[in-house]
Amino acid sequence: RVRVEESGGGSVQTGGSLRLSCTASGLTSDNYVMGWFRQAPGKEREEVSCIHWSSNNTVYATSVKGRFTISRDNAKNTLHLQMNSLKPEDTAMYYCAAYRSAGLVYCSVSRVDYWGRGTQVTVSS
Repeated sequence: RVRVEESGGGSVQTGGSLRLSCTASGLTSDNYVMGWFRQAPGKEREEVSCIHWSSNNTVYATSVKGRFTISRDNAKNTLHLQMNSLKPEDTAMYYCAAYRSAGLVYCSVSRVDYWGRGTQVTVSS
């Protein structure tokens, strides 16, 4: 059984930083994508950043490029999202997710097989 669990999150002021972490258990191959997605109140869930576990290829949403960094720790099967220069528009519930894929061209909400429960990020001005 696959489980995905987030940790981190919280409240910061504009310009601050936060680090999200996610552990995945039960994934049986390296041909999968793990990523971060977010959903603000009244908005659709959107892609933030994804990484292909075996190729280490990464993609970022335009809105976070240059501010967020996704990384993985293979030994611990852990995914991280370092978020710097946070803005009020980054406020959302952040979800870790995984889906099977031979490669990574773009993050895809519609392809996600496994979701975490989410962790709240709030950025105040």
